[in-house]
Amino acid sequence: MEELKKDFMAIAIREARRGMERNEGGPFGAVVVRGGQVVARAHNRVIKTHDPTAHAEILAIRRASKKLGRFDLSDCAIYTTCEPCPMCLAAVYWAKIRRLYYGCTKEDAASIRFDDRYIYGVLKGMVKRPRLKSVRIDRDACLGLFRMWVKKRNRVQY
Repeated sequence: MEELKKDFMAIAIREARRGMERNEGGPFGAVVVRGGQVVARAHNRVIKTHDPTAHAEILAIRRASKKLGRFDLSDCAIYTTCEPCPMCLAAVYWAKIRRLYYGCTKEDAASIRFDDRYIYGVLKGMVKRPRLKSVRIDRDACLGLFRMWVKKRNRVQY
């Protein structure tokens, strides 16, 4: 089993290398696995797509969901070359993935200037002066959407 895990990580590493060689993004690759089979693989494509959300984990989850035709990936595992950033970690949770295997740590990433400490600080409430000004407007109108959702008979909860 341990060898199989290393095989999946090797695929994630090859993905990361491919993305770097093509100048599509940083040293990040991800593989979604189900039942011992690769469902989807991806590498970081932030540079190529000009999309700050085009991280390997996000792209691999999107591809796996599309291939399997569902948003619940609870029977899958994800292998990544680095501990996921806060956005990717949230996506792993939203996809209900239950196993995460990673290579480098977030501290390793910070050492090559992929530093998420500020975001972690915001999430922990430790940042005194956030860079983002957040203003709530039109709550009543937006709550109308929530009421519609609750009454919707054919809604699919996720």
